[in-house]
Amino acid sequence: MHLTRYTDYSLRVLIYLAVKGEERSTITEIADRFAISRNHLMKVVQELNHRGYITAIRGKHGGLLLKRAPESITLGELVRDTERDLGLVECFGDDNECVITPSCRLKPILAEALGAFLAVLDRYTLADMLGPQRSGLIQLLQIEDPAPPAAQALDAST
Repeated sequence: MHLTRYTDYSLRVLIYLAVKGEERSTITEIADRFAISRNHLMKVVQELNHRGYITAIRGKHGGLLLKRAPESITLGELVRDTERDLGLVECFGDDNECVITPSCRLKPILAEALGAFLAVLDRYTLADMLGPQRSGLIQLLQIEDPAPPAAQALDAST
């Protein structure tokens, strides 16, 4: 199975926003960090906003933020929401013209495999994508790491 670029970009946007936390991001910023088309990313962001994954705030101080906690976004849910066609072969569709369909066992086998694929993705969340790799993602994506809570408390006391 091959996930579309649309799903790939959706995952990247959500990972980026999860790493940034409460700090707002822009489409241009994300497009630059991943070296991908800003125009294509605009479509992805619009759909993620429409589906309730992110909040897009317009205006001078606007930007993008996760709308839901990373722990509540499963990868399986995202793939189902962003992949337009999970039909692995022609016989999954309404326009099936394969002559062996009545006697073929391929469709139920592939349906089981697709179910297993999605079941594995359902076990993982956006938060799982960060984990101990968060510092590496911060560095690779050139994100300024907010001060840890302990450092913020020290600054407030001085």
